[in-house]
Amino acid sequence: MDSFHPGDGVEKSLAVEASDRLRGFRGELYGCLGRRADELFELTDALLCADGPVHTLVGLCLAPEHRRGHGALYDAVNVGRVDAERLGRALAQLPLTRMFGGRIVLAVDATAWLRPDAETCPERGFCHVYGRTRESDQFLPGWPYQLVAALESGPTSWTALLDARRLHPAEDATAVTAEQLRAVVDRLRAAGHWSPGDPPMLVVLDAGYDVCRLAYLLADLPLQLIGRIRADRVLLTALAPLRPDRPRPTGRPRRHGAAMTLADPASWPQPSTRSARQTDRYGRAEALSWDRMHPRLTHRGAWAAHPGRLPIVEGTLLRLQVEHLPGARAAKPIWLWTSALDADADAVVRCWQAYLRRFDLEHTIRFAKQVLGWTRPKLRAPAAADRWTWLIIAAHTQLRLARPLAHDLRRPWERPLPTERLTPARVRRGFRYLHAKTPSPARAPKPTHPGPGRPPGVTNRRRAPRYDVGKNPTRAAATSSEQAVKG
Repeated sequence: MDSFHPGDGVEKSLAVEASDRLRGFRGELYGCLGRRADELFELTDALLCADGPVHTLVGLCLAPEHRRGHGALYDAVNVGRVDAERLGRALAQLPLTRMFGGRIVLAVDATAWLRPDAETCPERGFCHVYGRTRESDQFLPGWPYQLVAALESGPTSWTALLDARRLHPAEDATAVTAEQLRAVVDRLRAAGHWSPGDPPMLVVLDAGYDVCRLAYLLADLPLQLIGRIRADRVLLTALAPLRPDRPRPTGRPRRHGAAMTLADPASWPQPSTRSARQTDRYGRAEALSWDRMHPRLTHRGAWAAHPGRLPIVEGTLLRLQVEHLPGARAAKPIWLWTSALDADADAVVRCWQAYLRRFDLEHTIRFAKQVLGWTRPKLRAPAAADRWTWLIIAAHTQLRLARPLAHDLRRPWERPLPTERLTPARVRRGFRYLHAKTPSPARAPKPTHPGPGRPPGVTNRRRAPRYDVGKNPTRAAATSSEQAVKG
């Protein structure tokens, strides 16, 4: 399939390679679908070829690429089957863009599928969302999902989605994140994207993640974690070595050095490195770093069940101050912590540049919700929501693979863009023309007729069960046992 006619042989060979890769992924996607495979595959094609944003799930059955009825659509989403493990391996087999001379940069972010009024939906938790301003944050019931994606360099809204997982209210978010990252790294290593001797992969995380605990849990993997921390934290320096000319102190040996309060510049020690760069978007960016900084851990919270003495998780602390934000707004400094030790000035610049690219994943999440209609369906079962989420990832991956083949079908008020700068929305706008030239592995629908349904005048006598929000079964059972003992 060749959707355009390039002038030279190099571009033509690249187009043929991209076409073969798209066709191969579509065949592998069909192999990842079990029960209701034909309907699930056509539903993904309808998702890609629909005109405009997706507002309703049933509206996709009106697309010409969807040859079955709306009953088959709901049946496939509710009781179909998607092999998420095999699809994750297929995503890892695809080519990945690299940054900083050959490094893979992964971003982890969580987003909420809000279901505040769906009392019949189980496994809902309280999701932190913002209102009209950052100061009007609130907690609403919903399904939190965590995505892992590979980032690209330069100004772009493209990311390579690699994995998605729904967070259960009773699960430890940090432990789930470590397990998810471990699975993604294992797939990338099995696919040959990382070999011994290559630089470690960078993983960027926003505030809200316990980056120090993640660094401890993933210390055996070739990862360098970069996470944002709050500006009111207190970190500790490494313990200075004992001087031979001074007597050895008595009592319990110290494990920590001096305390550094991030909000108090008077407590800051001398920085290890200073660097400054001029950026097009943020103006002058200045970064300070302190080597071998660690938090003070206590036997509480996530570390309550840790056996023995608590570890010391050392890393490099960064303070980034930019001249202005987009729109000439004043910018507050941000604090980053990375698991790398003895980071020089170039490594520090690489860390905050990778963190700034993390916001590309937010563009992908917004595109999935507003254009592909990720959170539009009113599904009841969490398994159906997981199934629909993987179809969204498969659709976005096909858009990424079709990026070199797409035409720029721009509106009269839009500026023309080269092929390498087309946005996901513009690539989706012309995907119908690529779909017409790409064979579909889905079989033709069989002639059928709708079932009898519920007899007229008969109401539904089976009341759906109601579920609490954010209920921890283990904690609830323990509380009940304590109350029984006290009673």
